[in-house]
Formats: sequence, C-alpha cells, structure tokens
Amino acid sequence: MSKINPAFGKELNKYGAVNFNACYNCGNCTAVCSLSTEEVSFPREMVRLSALGLEDDIKASLKPWECYYCGECSTHCPQEANPGELMMSLRRWLTSKYDWTGLSGLMYKSLPATITAFVITFIGVLAFAVSTGFDLEHMMHVGHLFEAIAIATIMAVIFVPNIARMWYFTVLKSEEKVPFKKYISSLGEFFVTMFVQKRALDCDDNRFRWFEHFILVIGYLSLLFTTVFLDWFSTSYVAVNIFGYLVSAIVFVVTIDFVNSRMKKKKALNKHSQPSDWFFVIWLFLMGFTAFFVRLFIDLDIIETNKWLYIFHFTILVQWALIIVPFGKWTHFLYRSFAMYFAKLKEK
Repeated sequence: MSKINPAFGKELNKYGAVNFNACYNCGNCTAVCSLSTEEVSFPREMVRLSALGLEDDIKASLKPWECYYCGECSTHCPQEANPGELMMSLRRWLTSKYDWTGLSGLMYKSLPATITAFVITFIGVLAFAVSTGFDLEHMMHVGHLFEAIAIATIMAVIFVPNIARMWYFTVLKSEEKVPFKKYISSLGEFFVTMFVQKRALDCDDNRFRWFEHFILVIGYLSLLFTTVFLDWFSTSYVAVNIFGYLVSAIVFVVTIDFVNSRMKKKKALNKHSQPSDWFFVIWLFLMGFTAFFVRLFIDLDIIETNKWLYIFHFTILVQWALIIVPFGKWTHFLYRSFAMYFAKLKEK
C-alpha cells in the first residue's frame, strides 16, 4: 500500500512544479485533454496522486510519459494550477528515481551543481588539450574515439540499469504476468515512439511541434551517425561532407526556433522553463553550430590556425555526452519510448 507523503509537494517544487496544490478537482483539465478516456482521468489522476504524495503509485505509473505537454490543460485551468507543468515535473522526478546514480536528481534540483559539472568538464578538456601540446590532429582523433566510447559506456553503465529500474517499478511490481512473446511482439511500439513519436499527434493543434521534433530527432541521430560512424571531421568523401553540413544545418535551424519559443513564452509549455530545458536546446544548438564550422574550417584549410574552435566544439561534445545525455532532459527521449513499450506490455 502506498503511503501518503504530505511533504511531497515541496519536493516536486524543486523539480519545477508550479502551484499544483491549487487544484480543486473541477475536471477542466480532463475535459480538454485529448488523452482522456472514459476509463482514464488524464491528467487529473496524476494531480491527485501528487497532492496526496503517493510516491509509489506515481513511480508505478507510465502516464506522465504519455503526456506531450500541448498545454491545453494549463490554459483551461481556472485555478492556474498548471497541470501540464506538473506532468513535466513528474517526468523529471521519475527520471531521478530511475537513475541509480542519483545524479539526475542533483542536476535537476541544483543549478550550482550543474554549472559545477560544466566547469569541471571544461577544465578537463582544457587540461587534455594542454597535455597534447594543442596537437589538433591528436585532439580530433581522441574526440572521435571519445564519442564512440562515451555512447557505449553510458548505455551500459547508466541507461541499461536505469531502464531495468523503470521496468521494475512499472511492470514487474504491478504483478501483471506478461508472456515473453509479448515482449517481442510489442517492440514495434518502442521503435515507432522513438523515431516517430506518433502519440504526440493525438494532441490537438500539435502537428507543427510534432514535425519539428521529428525533424530534430532524425537530424540529431543523423549527426551522431555522421560524426561517430562516418568520422565526418576526417573523411574526404564529398557525399559524407554534404550530408554532415545538411544535418548540422537542420539541428541549427530547429533549435533556434525552440530557443526563440522559450524566450517568447507564448505557449504554456514555455512559460515555466527550467534550467534543464534551456541547457538541452542551447547545447543541442551549439553541437550543430560548432560541428558545422569545424567542418567548414577543415574544408577551407584554416582549422589549424583556429584550434580553439575545435576545443570549444569538443567541450560542448563532452558536456553533452557526460552531463546532458545521461542526466538531463535528453533522457526523456529514451524513457518515453520505453514507457510506451511498457504500456503496450500491460495492455489486456
């Protein structure tokens, strides 16, 4: 039986929850939410669980991941309880509970801790550059190896145990028997969510935002493939270079629009942006921006006299790989995909 925790609201506030205790259960959010059904009171159920502090019930739920934050619930809330922002905060809180290292919670709750991590990684990259005598060729070779090693290590050491914990909380503890063949037959839901995010299309007036996310996901994964597997900074193949320029430009343009939206704060999902939201879009923008110009300077044969550009790019890359990907908002991309997969497993 889940225990009530009266102090849970204060804990959620640290993850960005805004005024959710003002909810008086009117049901407007459920009435306007396109994810609500006769059987599921969405998102009001999660508001109620949060108000009562039923942490175990929240950890067992996949509903926060089903929400794509169209903002309709917050817009129509007469109490300005911001249920959409609560769902976002629950995703951050759940991320901290899945993470066996505890660093996700620390990064979400403490801006000084996050900034300290950024500073430490910068010092580490600078120390590495000094140790090589600012040998650009060696730095670029190590940078390429770092990407491949970091991806494999983070998946094995961080994400696999975290996904296992998520599975334990949401599927195994529910004591619902899932036949092995269903784990195989439901895999399509995982891949469709990861690459297409089709559930976002269920949200009203969300088509353009869905398209931007789709383009960004494809662009980001393509940039990752280009730099890690094709070694964009070392190859002389014209087709690879053109492809790299293209995906860098895509990431650059889409992230500019995301940053612009957060600055204007016209939509509900942008009115209460947390540092993790800003770090995600800004560092993604810097990834595409610096990758584009490093390759351009290589092609113009002026990279040797602009070594600091590559050092800056490598710093962004290291911070992205060691801080934002394993412990920041990027994890939502992975956890949401598994959440839809686990939800499929639990369907009767």
